[in-house]
Amino acid sequence: MDTSVQPRDQYLVVVNHEEQYSIWAADRDLPPGWRAEGTAGSRDECLDHIERVWTDMRPLSLRQRMADDAG
Repeated sequence: MDTSVQPRDQYLVVVNHEEQYSIWAADRDLPPGWRAEGTAGSRDECLDHIERVWTDMRPLSLRQRMADDAG
């Protein structure tokens, strides 16, 4: 049996209501206020995914306020 990948080595990409991203150990309950985004894998795979998709690090509420002020 290959023991190089343990359940604790698997992570989920999680996102909160402000569209901020993080990773979370797959074998643990999600923290309050966060939901699974749909991506799972090794720590590096999840961090690579976040780097590709989280291009605007401003919280959603700030982006919305700035758009309202501009419009």
